[in-house]
Amino acid sequence: MIQYFRAKGMRVKLIHLAETHKQKVQDGKVLQDLETLLSNKSGLQAFRVFLRSEFSEENLEFWMACEDYRVSPSNMQRSKATSIYRQFISSDAPLEVNLDAETREALLSVMDSPCADTFNKAQQRIYSLMAVDSFPRFLRSHH
Repeated sequence: MIQYFRAKGMRVKLIHLAETHKQKVQDGKVLQDLETLLSNKSGLQAFRVFLRSEFSEENLEFWMACEDYRVSPSNMQRSKATSIYRQFISSDAPLEVNLDAETREALLSVMDSPCADTFNKAQQRIYSLMAVDSFPRFLRSHH
């Protein structure tokens, strides 16, 4: 009889583990790296909800704005660059991201003549920050 309850308990644990794993699989891909997560619509949405719950959604919003900026037509780049700078980079930005002074100064110096790769270095820094900080917490969360 005791073995029955142990077996049943083990089965419940295995079912729970399988369900947890299934939740982290989206469209046949295991969301084990940030790049996969960001390229997956439902994964991206779950990550956004998680970041919002931690009041740290600005990094993802900045990354997404940079992705949009990169593919923008050149006649739109100046206005989009200014918007990104005001929203995420400037010292009084409403969604200020955590960038070092050197990166901020480099961005400020090119804001008069932005190009497609203007935000690449800053975007990479924020991506790295999400990869080592937010993403592992996301994987451990219930989201």
